[in-house]
Amino acid sequence: QGLEYEIVYVDDGSTDGTLRELYSIDHPRLKVVELRKNYGQSSALMAGIEAAEGEFISTMDGDLQNDPADIPAMVSTLEEKQLDLLCGWRKNRQDSLDRTLPSRIANWLIGRVSGVALHDYGCSLKVGRRDVLEGLDLRGEMHRFIPLWVANLTHPSRIAEQPVNHRARTAGTSKYGISRTPRVILDLLAAWFFLRFRERPGHFFGVAGLMTGGLGALALGYLLLSKLFGGDIGNRPLLITGVLLALVGLQLITTGLVAEMLTRLKPHKQPPLTRDTGHSTWAKGDHDLTD
Repeated sequence: QGLEYEIVYVDDGSTDGTLRELYSIDHPRLKVVELRKNYGQSSALMAGIEAAEGEFISTMDGDLQNDPADIPAMVSTLEEKQLDLLCGWRKNRQDSLDRTLPSRIANWLIGRVSGVALHDYGCSLKVGRRDVLEGLDLRGEMHRFIPLWVANLTHPSRIAEQPVNHRARTAGTSKYGISRTPRVILDLLAAWFFLRFRERPGHFFGVAGLMTGGLGALALGYLLLSKLFGGDIGNRPLLITGVLLALVGLQLITTGLVAEMLTRLKPHKQPPLTRDTGHSTWAKGDHDLTD
């Protein structure tokens, strides 16, 4: 369709012949990003996004289940509707129940938390604007929450989805299934915290500390009145409970103050992430993506 494009392959520490095969390809629009070891899908996506140079960036897995032919139509939709992110929707998903059931539960939970109702958060085929995607900071396994993070950078109305083709896996073994449900829940809690309290963590810890400390103060105040009227409070479990609640409340409040101080520290400027290999491809391996 006359689109200018580049192809960025990210080798996430593979141990097969993938990297050798990629370097054997002589194509002027091909880039190869080589990671020194397996950092995970989130870090691999960030490496690819940082290496891309186009106005629009499309992401997809290398498991051959997504169809690259869907990308031009998604780019057209993104431009026509003035969107910042367009997510693929595997409407006729070719996966087993142990993968689709946890995915449906996760999609519902993420939609409730983020306010962005999508049918398929887990589809890796996405198209977004470069200036928006560059603002992401994906770590761990946060790649499944890309729409949620983008919703923090732009208005949710500028995020949509579009049905895409999906194929059955023909090679390799999927690392995702129902066993990852606890990780998804923990990651969702972390994402919810960062999206709501990243700029004001003192509010989260402060409110929790005031509530906990308030309960402790009420318990200790009640015991003080009982003592003044001649009651014996030395052996009452409420005394230990009150002291513990008061200390926990104080700890939460001071944690909130420390967190507020940390958010005001200027981030250290990272060194350049690329090095020239002297070929039509180039590698990224001199930077620790866990920094």
